[in-house]
Amino acid sequence: MSASERITGLYEDNAEAWDRSRGRDLREKPWLDRFLARVRSGGAILDIGCGMGEPVAGYIIGRGYDVTGTDSSPSLIAMARDRFPAHQWIARDMRLLDLSRRFDGVLAWHSLFHLSPDDQRPMFARFAAHLKPGAPLLFTSGPEHGEAIGAWMGEPLYHGSLAPEEYRGLLKANGFGKVVHKARDPDCGEATAWLAVRA
Repeated sequence: MSASERITGLYEDNAEAWDRSRGRDLREKPWLDRFLARVRSGGAILDIGCGMGEPVAGYIIGRGYDVTGTDSSPSLIAMARDRFPAHQWIARDMRLLDLSRRFDGVLAWHSLFHLSPDDQRPMFARFAAHLKPGAPLLFTSGPEHGEAIGAWMGEPLYHGSLAPEEYRGLLKANGFGKVVHKARDPDCGEATAWLAVRA
């Protein structure tokens, strides 16, 4: 099994360890606030790759939004459901996501980049299919095209990325505009973030 194919099982097998090790300091807050500023008050947000719901979904819920979270790990979803029972949590591989519903915002923070470049490309049609016109999309990527293999829990940890130019092309082809992009943002733990609005 390749490192990219192992990602789903890696998080499921180590769900409790991920819950303990995932920082709650919310370095993502500046980008989350930019995203939420474009979501109607109290709107419905789809969090793809939500993990156990902390800290990102929890912050959004605390701001008064309705969250639907999806993650490939049933164990992480169970944790999110226990912590935030008033919201909807779905165990689903993002590559198969089809909720037949449109949201006021979609985010894939530190989740899309666990897919291979070939698996990332079709995701932009899925993002668009789950967004209302005028609604924002927030996601993270690598800073350039390629694959990087880290390590976690003694196993390879896969990250993949397209080139910035290809992300821009996919956003445009799937009806997104008003793109804001920053590579290796020093104010956000060196994350490479994208914020776009569905036309």
